[in-house]
Amino acid sequence: MRGGMTIAFGLALLGAAAPACAQAVAERGPATVRPDDSEMLQDAATVVVVSPLEHQGDLSAKLFGAAAGDPAMNGLNTYLAFFEPPPVNGWRVFEIGDFLSYEIVSETPGRLLLEIHESVMNDNGDIGERTRRLAVSWTPGRDGAAPATVTVATAP
Repeated sequence: MRGGMTIAFGLALLGAAAPACAQAVAERGPATVRPDDSEMLQDAATVVVVSPLEHQGDLSAKLFGAAAGDPAMNGLNTYLAFFEPPPVNGWRVFEIGDFLSYEIVSETPGRLLLEIHESVMNDNGDIGERTRRLAVSWTPGRDGAAPATVTVATAP
C-alpha cells in the first residue's frame, strides 16, 4: 500500500504544481490562446531543423539549424549541441556554419560526415550554389562529458 500512497502523493504534487494552462487544449470547447512573449521562445522559434544524433553512446547530442540572415545567401545557421547534465543542466553548443541546408551522410561515435548545400558569390557578383562535404569530429570529455572543442574540416 505504501507504493500506492507514494504514487498518489506524487500525482497530487504534480497536479498542484502544474499550471492551469497545462490542461488539454479545447477539452471543453474552443479555447482562446494569447501569445507567449517569453524571450526564450523567440530564440526557440528560429530553430527550423533538429537532427538527434543516435550513435554517441552516453552523450546526448543533436545537430540543429536556426533561420537567420538573408535566405537568398544561406541563412541556416547550423550548430552541434551536447547536453550537459546537472549541475550545468544545459547545452554546450558549437557553431558549424551558415548553409542553405545540410544532410547527415554518416554518424559514428565522435564523428559526423555532412553534405552541405550553400550559396556562394561568383566572381561576377551572381549568387550560385555548391555542394560539399564536411567532417565534424570531437573527443568526449572526462567521464563522458561534452567535448571541449569540435573540429570541422573539408572532406572528400
